[in-house]
Amino acid sequence: MTSVRRLLTLPGWSGVVRVLAGAAGLDAPVRAVRPVADPGAVHDVATGELIVVTGPPLAADWRLDALLRRVVDAGGAGVVVPVRATCADAADGADASTGTAGAGGGEMARATLLLAGRLGLPLLAAVAGDALELVVAARLMLAEPEIDRARLVLAAHRAFDNRTSPPEDVARRLGDLLGVPVALLDDRGQPLAGEIAEAGAVRVDEFVAQRVTLADGLLLAQPVLLPQPARPTLWLVAELRGTAAARAEIVPPALAVATAAVQRWLLAHRLELERDARARTALLGDLLRLDGEPSAQLRRRVADAGWQLGGWHVGLRIGAVPTLDLVPWTAEITRVLRAEGVEAVVVEHGDGWTGWTTFGQEPTPARVRTLASRLRAAHRKLRGSIADHMGVGRPHPWPEGLAGTVAEATDAARLAATRPEAGFFLQVDQLGMAQLLLEWTRTDTFEPAARALLAPLREQPGDLVRTLSTYLDAESSIAETAAVLGVHRNTVAARVDRIERLLGVDLGHRDERLALHLACRTVTLPGR
Repeated sequence: MTSVRRLLTLPGWSGVVRVLAGAAGLDAPVRAVRPVADPGAVHDVATGELIVVTGPPLAADWRLDALLRRVVDAGGAGVVVPVRATCADAADGADASTGTAGAGGGEMARATLLLAGRLGLPLLAAVAGDALELVVAARLMLAEPEIDRARLVLAAHRAFDNRTSPPEDVARRLGDLLGVPVALLDDRGQPLAGEIAEAGAVRVDEFVAQRVTLADGLLLAQPVLLPQPARPTLWLVAELRGTAAARAEIVPPALAVATAAVQRWLLAHRLELERDARARTALLGDLLRLDGEPSAQLRRRVADAGWQLGGWHVGLRIGAVPTLDLVPWTAEITRVLRAEGVEAVVVEHGDGWTGWTTFGQEPTPARVRTLASRLRAAHRKLRGSIADHMGVGRPHPWPEGLAGTVAEATDAARLAATRPEAGFFLQVDQLGMAQLLLEWTRTDTFEPAARALLAPLREQPGDLVRTLSTYLDAESSIAETAAVLGVHRNTVAARVDRIERLLGVDLGHRDERLALHLACRTVTLPGR
């Protein structure tokens, strides 16, 4: 905030305006400067207003005293009066017997000086120049922050105009424009572009513009909001430290302009993704309805999409978490699958994604098991945030086999959605046996025997029944069981040893495994 003392340092004021009295109030904030021709004119004085009298006052002018009191009562910043230089020089040595300082038309009453001093109100003397020029110079200084803000906003509009630029380019240009670090954060607060020291200070769960105080500065964060979804997916953040923090009041409008540029890119990108998604979904529907040899036009569309019809296909079905917007997450699913060594076609379909991976030759059972293991690992990464459940079909050849393997994957996914003990993941090879086991275990005669068989485990700590059920579902894999239960492999191994001792069984024996598997399914059925 500009003060009276700061105004006295202006080139147009320095050496021209002097302090006559009331020096104690020189640090008062100045919010406005008003010229008045008549000090006796009745007008309202605003808080922080500096009054500049444009005409020299009369000797011992009582109207000036009244003006001083009105300014003080209103919380004004001070009064400037044009006087002759000789009057200002004589102010400190005023003749007490005459009660005036100086002589002539620019005389200043001693009582007026004493009043200003007692009120603590700066009384300034303009000893040269035009009073209106002082007003203009002061107003320009007061408007400087707004002028700086306007210049910055104009520069931001010129930098981003109506072009569609990737968010990374927007962050880089804004950093160059502001001369401070700028970063683009995702909805988890992780930098996608640029770099700032304290990205974690941004509260990404609060969808409003933020001003975060740091030890030596502050962060200004602006969410990139779109109509759908309402939750921002990106944040544009500027880090202002040291002297740059003084510009905190003028940066937000420029930040908003840059955010609008990111919004334009996201909307354009989203439109392109939606268009591609509709085309992919329509093409998938045509392939799944195929009951003969594909036409030349269909083969051309498949080739344009980069898909393969030849070879052996293994279908995938991924169920999305509730209320998830599918289109923006397709690329992330493809990335996670690729990171696990699975190259797959993934298409938005219904309330999730349908896809498949293709082998050039009929895959061996070992390759199918390896694929299932990789898909399970990918599902664990996607589970909760994107995917809810996943099903995998069997290998089927050529275009006519694609619909079959996708149908199998869909059936497996539907059952996987109700199988937390399987990690919400099922391969169709497990599906037939699972359905058979369920039919066997629904009989009234089997349930009492199953409960008696597992009774020793229910009395022990460590959730041994669930551990046994998961272990058998995972085909006796310690690592797979540990991943599903979220515990260490050593913990699973210790629990399996306890189970064998408590039940007196050998889990390496297939008949005993089958009996225990049936028992586990019976006691864990809903309502049992």
